[in-house]
Amino acid sequence: MLEMIKKFFDFCDQKNRNKLYTAVVLGVFEAIFGAMKIPAAFVAIGAIINQEINTKSIILVIALMLMSTVGKMIINRFSYMLQTEGGYDTCARKRIQIAEHLRYLPMGYFNDTSLGHITSVTTNTMEQVGDIATRAIMMVLQGSITTIVIGMGMFFFDWRIGVIAVIGITVFFFWNKVTNYQVAKVADEKLESDRDIVGVILEFIQGIAEIRNYNIIAMNTSRVSKAIDRKVKADITAELAAIPAVGVQMLISKLTGVVIAGASVYFYLTGSMELTYTITMLMCSFMVFEALDAAGIYTALLKIIGKGVDLANEITDLPQMDIDGEDIKPINRNIRLENVSFAYENRKIIDNVTLDIKENTTTAIVGPSGGGKTTITSLIARFWDVQEGKVTLGGRDVREYSFDSLMENFSFVFQRVYLFEDTIANNIRFGRPDASMDEVIAAAKKASCHDFIMALPDGYDTLVGEGGTSLSGGEKQRIAIARAIMKDSPIIILDEATANVDPENEKELTEAIENLTREKTIIMIAHRLKTVRHADQIVVVDKGHIVQKGRHEDLINQEGIYRNFISGRKQAVSWKIS
Repeated sequence: MLEMIKKFFDFCDQKNRNKLYTAVVLGVFEAIFGAMKIPAAFVAIGAIINQEINTKSIILVIALMLMSTVGKMIINRFSYMLQTEGGYDTCARKRIQIAEHLRYLPMGYFNDTSLGHITSVTTNTMEQVGDIATRAIMMVLQGSITTIVIGMGMFFFDWRIGVIAVIGITVFFFWNKVTNYQVAKVADEKLESDRDIVGVILEFIQGIAEIRNYNIIAMNTSRVSKAIDRKVKADITAELAAIPAVGVQMLISKLTGVVIAGASVYFYLTGSMELTYTITMLMCSFMVFEALDAAGIYTALLKIIGKGVDLANEITDLPQMDIDGEDIKPINRNIRLENVSFAYENRKIIDNVTLDIKENTTTAIVGPSGGGKTTITSLIARFWDVQEGKVTLGGRDVREYSFDSLMENFSFVFQRVYLFEDTIANNIRFGRPDASMDEVIAAAKKASCHDFIMALPDGYDTLVGEGGTSLSGGEKQRIAIARAIMKDSPIIILDEATANVDPENEKELTEAIENLTREKTIIMIAHRLKTVRHADQIVVVDKGHIVQKGRHEDLINQEGIYRNFISGRKQAVSWKIS
């Protein structure tokens, strides 16, 4: 129990940890005020038995009860507020910390780890920690403190009763460890089922178009149903593991109260305890474990909370790329890959590649799927770190740059564009958050998207759905280009940006790309002849190697992948139904 509590306190930042420490200290005073009912009862019982009811005794009893009730109420108010603020603020900050940490993880992590896992940790897990953890931990701590205070008070009245209370508390906490062990056995499966159901549902929603197109709704619905069944089973198993163990805890506390009551009566009958003390101890036998009973219900949650904390820490403990380089402004934008190799999951993707890309030139990278084209651009932009060799920008290794200063040199337009659930203006402004509205409109005009934006109901204030689902593919591409124009980086990486564009948008998109790439260093992955034929150099990549390199006029006359690629494209373009 203490291990889980310490783990949660370590999970909090210093500010919120101090709030929770203060809440614990207030809990001690709350327990003391709560325990003042016992001396109040003792005075009242003594006055009644000894027939000494007078103004002094009445005032003393009322004063003690008022102090107990009002003091506990006031302290509880401040303690509860500190607990709530500490818990929610901790989870909010942890979500931000996870997001910041993810920024600088190698992109390979996102290939290895499902979106469901990240989503589950940042939503379900953090929500559980925020809503349940603080309350559960404080209930356990305050219940334990209250019981210890009352138990110590019993020694003041009769040491024998105090010993019985200590034995009962010791047995209770021993069984508490058993309870935590029982819950620990099912905690992993419960959290795994939480992660699984989020991942499956996200995949189902994101792939709904393909699922409907290929009529595989039944298969995918079955996966969702299995995930739900697993979640239900895990939750029931967790409850069945916790309830009997918690029931035994409560039984231990009740039996201890019975023993205290029975011992008090026995001591009175044998003449070793006065009637006033006996009645007071009988009252205490019902009070001593009241708080601990409430705490016992929450102890079963501590292990699950601990597992949730572990999941969040696993993400923030993942080794980041070294981002603490220098803020460098390169003397030029010449790029060089020198004997670069890179492997992913023990599979070599890039093998001993050397490539020079001169400033203000256009380099087209072509080749079969899976050959390593995108990986080369990812290594240039340091989405991954090379494992052998080096990549330089302006003569300096990209690993010497701070990550932010390196990213200032690059803008990206990918085949799959992601727009944020925000206004169109803010999506364009993402390239430069402080840009004025006039600058946003200017970038949109250069990207050939001003006209269609103005045709929307709210123009630039139109909200786009998550991922830009309310716009066509070509429209999203042009907004992404406007975003890149806004950033105005000297190096532009285009990853098959025109691959899936409909004919209606092709002319506008081509104009937008021309405006984006004017007087820039261009690195493009492309499959269209008219896109690559005017490049300053064409690099053909196959199986992690550069197998051809040169201009279109040179490569078209060589036997090899490029000529076959061009021939295939020409045949595809000339194909028609007769």
